[in-house]
Amino acid sequence: MNKQILIVDDEPNVRLGYRITLETEGWDSCEAGSGAEALAALTAKHFDLAILDLRMPGMDGLELLDEMRKRHLNTPVVIITAYGDVPNAVQAMKLGAIDFLEKPLTPEILRNVVQDVFLRHAVAPKASEEAQDNFQTHLLTAKRLINLRDFSGAREHIIRVLEFDTNSAEAFNLAGVFHEMRKDYDTARKYYGKAIKLDKDFEPAQQNMRRIFDLFNFGSSQEPFNLGDQPSPRNA
Repeated sequence: MNKQILIVDDEPNVRLGYRITLETEGWDSCEAGSGAEALAALTAKHFDLAILDLRMPGMDGLELLDEMRKRHLNTPVVIITAYGDVPNAVQAMKLGAIDFLEKPLTPEILRNVVQDVFLRHAVAPKASEEAQDNFQTHLLTAKRLINLRDFSGAREHIIRVLEFDTNSAEAFNLAGVFHEMRKDYDTARKYYGKAIKLDKDFEPAQQNMRRIFDLFNFGSSQEPFNLGDQPSPRNA
């Protein structure tokens, strides 16, 4: 069965552009022009992914995401943000969203992020995860568990990811996301800095670092803490 994607944006031309991009990859998509319309669709039908624009009249993307979580609709979400959306993006992260795309975005970027989300949520059940002790499996599992706000489970997989590859910008960026969602912003900033040091062109870490510096005025850079030294999310 083809993947089902819900595109939520109040601009018809934007929805059409996303739909063309996604359907050329063989994914099925539906459109919603408002948060209320999207909520009705999500309640009535299963979707493998929802693409939400944060800025919409009426029920905006953040309010929609909040309502989804209140109704236990755990559909994976990709957030489309604009410059100046930092406070909303931070709140969206608290609701489990870790995939952000900034306008304007290219079809290639949209396709890559959607594919990454599908791979992440296709990770096998726990018994099989333990058998697949490798970098990619732990990375995807950690992302999926963060989406589900299972920080205790995610922490263990992030530790394994960093043990497998100490030179992965993506891994250090994910560690930063983990700490940012737990409101440990200083540690998050250090991990984002390590990711940028490893790959100055890694855009997710660049965006995350910009958001942190927009929120707070940090001092001089320090080395990142070891995840193993952090208190368990279960006890945070």
